[in-house]
Amino acid sequence: MHPGPSRSRRQGWTLVGADVLICLAWAGSVWAALHVEADPVVRTVALFVHLGALVIGLGSVLTIDYYGTLWLLGRRSLRQALEFAGPLHVPVWVGLAGLVLSGTALDPDPRAPLTRVKLVLVLLIALNGVHAQALHRTLVDRAGSRPPRRLLVRGVISAVLSQLGWWGALTIGFVNSQ
Repeated sequence: MHPGPSRSRRQGWTLVGADVLICLAWAGSVWAALHVEADPVVRTVALFVHLGALVIGLGSVLTIDYYGTLWLLGRRSLRQALEFAGPLHVPVWVGLAGLVLSGTALDPDPRAPLTRVKLVLVLLIALNGVHAQALHRTLVDRAGSRPPRRLLVRGVISAVLSQLGWWGALTIGFVNSQ
C-alpha cells in the first residue's frame, strides 16, 4: 500500500507540525533551564531521573539500531526488524523527554559553548526522532517489498544522526559534570 498524493501531503504537514512542536518544547526547556534554580535535593533527584532516562532512551535507540544491523546482515527480515523496533519508539521518547525535563533542573549553562552544542544535539535527536518514526511507518507500509534505495539511505542517515546525537550529548554531559 503506497500513500496517495493527499495522504503524502497530510503526512508532510504532520511532520512540519511535529517539528514546530519539538522546536517550541526545546526552546521552552532552554528558557526553563535559564530561569529555574533548583535546590540541592531537587538537583539530586533530577540527576537520578536524568541517568535513568538516559538508560531508557539510549538503550532503546541502541536496541533499534542493533535490530536494523541484524537486518542489514541478513540475520532478520525487514518485517522482523520493523515489528521489533515499533514498540521501542515509546521508551525512546520517554527517555528523551525525561532527559530534557530533568536537565532543566541540573543548572546547565546555555552560555557555555559545549552546553550549546549539547542543546543543539538534543534538538537534532528529537527532530530526527520525528522523521525516523515517519520513515518507520513508511517502511511498514511497504513491508511486503524491498524498500527503494532512497528509503534505505534515509534510514542509514537517520541511524547515524541518532548515534552521533545521543553519544555526543552523553559525552558533553560527562565532560560538563567533571
